[in-house]
Amino acid sequence: MNTKMSTNKSADTMKWLLRREFWEHKGSMFWAPLIVGALLVVLLGCTITYGILQHGLPAHVTINGQTLRHARLDALLPDETRMLVGMLARGLYLGAATPLFAIVTGVVFFYCLGALYDERRDRSILFWKSLPVSDPMTVVSKAVTALVVAPVITLALAMAASLTLLFIACMVLSTQGLNLFAALLASPDLYLSPLRLAALLPVYVVWALPTVGWLMLVSSWAKSKPFLWAVGAPIVTLVVIKWINAALENFSGQTLLLAHYASDVVARILAGIVPGIWFAFQGHGPAGMRPAENGADMSALVPQSYMSLAGIDAWIGVALGVAMLYAAIRMRRWRDEG
Repeated sequence: MNTKMSTNKSADTMKWLLRREFWEHKGSMFWAPLIVGALLVVLLGCTITYGILQHGLPAHVTINGQTLRHARLDALLPDETRMLVGMLARGLYLGAATPLFAIVTGVVFFYCLGALYDERRDRSILFWKSLPVSDPMTVVSKAVTALVVAPVITLALAMAASLTLLFIACMVLSTQGLNLFAALLASPDLYLSPLRLAALLPVYVVWALPTVGWLMLVSSWAKSKPFLWAVGAPIVTLVVIKWINAALENFSGQTLLLAHYASDVVARILAGIVPGIWFAFQGHGPAGMRPAENGADMSALVPQSYMSLAGIDAWIGVALGVAMLYAAIRMRRWRDEG
């Protein structure tokens, strides 16, 4: 009974801590991607509407010497219609989501960098430490916010923007006599694309954990200029290793074994929060997203992403990320100066 009550209390505490992080960073985590998504819908929606209304669809199509009016294209050209619907359903999901996923990279980066530094700078840490909340619970709540909450909010807004653009495109096309709503609703990609992107969240967490751990460690340790420490220290270290490796190669013909992995380590530390970064470490892009005749095919995106977890380097990064988060917890316990 006591164990169950303790578990429920910890779950309630974590829930309130996550709410606190969301409300304190609502501007960057919610309003910024919402505004960008709205601008995306307005600009792309107006461009699509203007392009279709200005230039219109072909007034007629000639098939086997017979001229057909475009008002019946959706009924007379089922193959072309299905191809167009497939391109809209698959391509617009990716196209609309890309700018928002670029934003979430910056949001997560600067959130982690200030998560433990800002509370020491304004000395609000003295208030938060007066509450019955442990340091591990506080740091874990911030890590969960960076790894799960911010990406999920961005994913939801990206899907809403994509669906809105699809609706606008179909509405404008229907005014030109080409009704795609029935074919669009019958397309499996309309429903599977959001699920495929949501299924990538565990892969994102694995690859983003080293970067989140590193940024929060710097945030808990740096007395000032956390950005310079977080970015400058790995880059300077990489340059020094490359310089020593080049000097050794010139004088003795030997190279440092560490030099072969230094670039990957720095990339994992600084760029792990970029969605899809795991494809860069696989040595090739997502084959399922290569341009095809019928638009980008996302069917292979999920299995290819999960294949990146089969390598030992992914789990070494997880171990290092957890170790850095543990160090950040210990650092927060002892460093409360402003």
